[in-house]
This record gives sequence, C-alpha cells and structure tokens, in this order.
Amino acid sequence: MPAVRRVLLAAACAVALSGLSLAPAFAAATAVPATQAAEDAELRALAERLLAENAPADAPGIAVLVARGDRVLFRGARGLADVELGVPLTPEQTFRIGSVTKQFSAAALLKLVEAGKVGLDDPLSKYVKGYPNGDAIKVRHLLDHTSGVKSYTGIDGYMRESIKRELSTQELIAVFKDLPADFAPGQDFRYNNSGYVLLGAVIEAASGQPWHEYVRQSLLQPLKLEHTRYGDVHALIPGMVEGYTRRDGAVAPMDFLDMSQPHAAGALVSTLDDLLRWNRALHGGQVLSAADYRDMVTAHGKAKQGAYGYGYGIGRMAVRGRDGYAHSGGIFGFASYLLYLPEREISVAVLSNSDSSAPGSAGLEPIVRKLAAAALGDAYPQIAPVAVNAQTLRQAEGVYRQAEPARSWALRVDGGGLSMQRVGGGAPAKLVAVGAGEFVYPNGIARLKLVRDAAGAVTAVDYFEDGAGEAQRSQRTQDPLPPR
Repeated sequence: MPAVRRVLLAAACAVALSGLSLAPAFAAATAVPATQAAEDAELRALAERLLAENAPADAPGIAVLVARGDRVLFRGARGLADVELGVPLTPEQTFRIGSVTKQFSAAALLKLVEAGKVGLDDPLSKYVKGYPNGDAIKVRHLLDHTSGVKSYTGIDGYMRESIKRELSTQELIAVFKDLPADFAPGQDFRYNNSGYVLLGAVIEAASGQPWHEYVRQSLLQPLKLEHTRYGDVHALIPGMVEGYTRRDGAVAPMDFLDMSQPHAAGALVSTLDDLLRWNRALHGGQVLSAADYRDMVTAHGKAKQGAYGYGYGIGRMAVRGRDGYAHSGGIFGFASYLLYLPEREISVAVLSNSDSSAPGSAGLEPIVRKLAAAALGDAYPQIAPVAVNAQTLRQAEGVYRQAEPARSWALRVDGGGLSMQRVGGGAPAKLVAVGAGEFVYPNGIARLKLVRDAAGAVTAVDYFEDGAGEAQRSQRTQDPLPPR
C-alpha cells in the first residue's frame, strides 16, 4: 500500500506540474541592470537561508514565491510533502490556504454588488431569514468583522470534535446564531469566522449557487486560477500535499476537520503561482472596479481601530515604511501568508504544510517581511548584539500597559537579558540588546526601545512592529510583576 500511495502522489504532482502553463511566463528572463541583478541574487540567497532556518529537510516544509511584477525572483521549497513516505515538497504543489480564502470571498461578494444583486448596506435579514438582529447587521459588517457575531471557532471545545461534522450552510449558521453577540453591529471590530460564513450565505442567496461555485465561476475560471478550488475532503485534488501538526514537539498527522465548516472563511486550496496570479489580478484592476477595489483595501468605521486596518477580506501591513496589503491563514495542517506591496509591485506568497512552526522558527510572517524588504532593495539590518549590564536591565523590569488596544506586558530580567510577555497569556519573547535601551525580538524585525525621563528612570517602552516607523507606546505601571 505505501508503494501505491507513493506512485499516486507522484502522479498527482506530475498532473499539477503539467497544468502550470503560467509558470514559464512568470519566470521569463528579462534584462536587468547589474545592480538589480546583484540585489536579486542577494534576495535568492536570503530565501534559501530562511528556508533552511525554518523548514527542516526531514519534516513538513515551506514553499515560497517572491515576484516583482510578473517576474519571479525566487520560487522554492524545502521539507517534505509527505513525511511518512519521504516525498519532497515542491513549489508547484497544492496547499490549504485557510483565511487567505477571505480575499476571494470578499471579492466575489463585491462582484455581486457590481452586478446590482447585493448592496453593502443591505440588512443580513434580506438574505438569511430569521437571523437574530439581522435587520441591524449590514453586509459590510460581515466583510470587515464589525458585525459583533460570535465566532464559532472560538466556542470552547468546538475545534476538538464538532469541527469534524459535515454541515450545510444553514446547519453551520445554527451553531452560532443564538449565541450572545460580542457587541452591537458596527460598534467595534473583532476578527471572526462566523461573519464570513454568513457572507457565504449571502453569496448563495444572491447567486443561487453554493458560495464556492460562485467563486469558481466569477473569479477562478476567468482568471485561469486552475489550481485554486474548494478543498473538499471527499475529492481527489491533484498535487495536494499532506498536512501536519506538532504535539509535544514531535511531528504528527493534522487533526481532521470537514472542509464544509471553514466555509467562505477558509476552505480554499491553492498554489504559489495561482496566488501570484491572484495578487496581480486583484491589485492590478482586473477583478473589481477602481472604486470597489479602494473599498476593499480601505478600513472603514470601527475596523480602523484594528491592528491591521482591515478592509474587506484583507488588511494593511507595512514593510520598511511602505504600505502593503496582506492576509495570513491558519487551518488544521497548514499555514499561509500572502502579501502585496504596491511599490515595485511586489508579491510574496508563503505556504506551509504544518499548522505549527518548527522548533526555532519564528513563523511565516518574519519570512514574508524579510523577503519583501529584500525585494524592495531595503533589507532589514543584521542583528548585532551588544552587552548590557545587569543593573541597566533591572531598571527596566516592570509591568507596562498599552492604551489602545488595552493590554499589559511584563518586562523582566531573564538569563542575562530581558524578556517581554503579555500579561494573562502567551510565551515570553526573549529580547536581544542591540543598543543603549534598544532590543530586537526573536523574529529579528520587531524592536523595543526604553523611554526614560530626565532623571534616567524608565517610564515607558515603545514597540516598533516593523523595526521602525510609528511606535506603539506602553506606559509603566505600579503593578507588581506577575508570576512567571
């Protein structure tokens, strides 16, 4: 049986490769200046190094694509597509993309808006009859997570057993529709998956088709995204890799979920090249009108308060001070990240067939940021640690509180250095001193700076998610340090 499985997987990969007529066009060589060629060579070396650092060769892996316009600067993969059989991962294979699906669902809904079949200010009750408070929830509230609807994936214990059931759209809505709302529609922002299940229901009611069939007909077919599809667990999907997790530090098969449940919030599968084509089409004006595209990538109302300036199915992400548009995805067995920077038309797509990072890896976001910065020609600086005496470190120990969004952090001396940990949960991040009162996080990007008063006392800390730019300040409190 294992030998048969190996042959079938190899055949599936061959089918996937044979259909990638797009890849040669993306990879076509064009003349570039010598300085640009050197810059691109550095990027490729960086990509290879990041893969080696974050994807063990004998474990689930990572596939990466970096492009400037249509020209692919790097396409590669490291690790295994099937750990049990030792089948190597390749950049042409198919992965679950989790919440990157939301971009496709949001764009499909906006296509219905353009066709006059849906209005952004239509009440949910027009499409989902009898939904509690459905007259107050507008379609736009579903798009940008301001509906207040309770996220079913956050129900205690739901992701252990209930997620395994195959449910219709109506059955899935019944799971959460009677739960208390988190807030009144439009009065706050909270990322949730239930809103996109309801968005899928709106697509179905307005189009008369299953949400994923409408996505296929309105987006995937016209754009020739031949390897992007609904990830039906009952279907054979060419090139589909195995998904994994880690338990007690060891690689293990992913937990099962029926893909009817991620629904329009996260049920698509795709490839690196399809995601590049999608980025080029969406951000290049081939999917939506200029006005609807601006709406999609702009945060509205209370969504402006979110950390990522969430629009419709996509958020903002700055890299080296340049605005970009991004979304991550996490689903059983897989993780994903897709970024687009308008400056120099840079696309970065990263796909993993594990839902938990390998030991020593900082996750996919630092990979994306570092590759995007290199593609910009403005790479993040190398970390150069400096020695800091223990007394200086002790002066910084304490609890710091951020005003918006409200949360607190414990900063403490840890093994000759400092560590920062969110009060109430989360693993501590061990910081590396790189200057007088300046520290770098383990991802090598985010930085923390101590703020002192005229007397030299530490009164606050400034956090720079992108290493520079606008800071998020947390003021020092009189609260005692919580237990480790």
